Amino acid sequence: MTPRTTALVLALSAALIGGCASGGGGMAAPAGVKMSDGVLAGPNGMTLYTFDKDTAGSGKSTCNGPCATNWPPLMAGGAAAAGDYSVVTRDDGTQQLAYKGKPLYHWVKDAKPGDKTGDGVNNVWRLAKP
Repeated sequence: MTPRTTALVLALSAALIGGCASGGGGMAAPAGVKMSDGVLAGPNGMTLYTFDKDTAGSGKSTCNGPCATNWPPLMAGGAAAAGDYSVVTRDDGTQQLAYKGKPLYHWVKDAKPGDKTGDGVNNVWRLAKP
């Protein structure tokens, strides 16, 4: 290789490695999901939660019907599984995002981005933390 080719290869390698390192430790979050104040937040900036009654990795949500009215699922919206994120199929056939195998939800009583009023509800709802 010529010195110029070697320099180009090194520059491209550094860019690729840097891009991987900035991705949040392999989380590979779907578009719109972000970390806010130490917890995961949906595209609308609202806090995300997990439900203790969901079994990680089961591919299912146990929060349906009235439960899902109070705890709206974070719908996948065409997002594919990537890194720590996966997609589960709900009882109604829709698809929901999950983090580390646990489906993600919003809490209907959170009024604005940054609210975390659902943490600990009925001792089974938890903040979704990376």
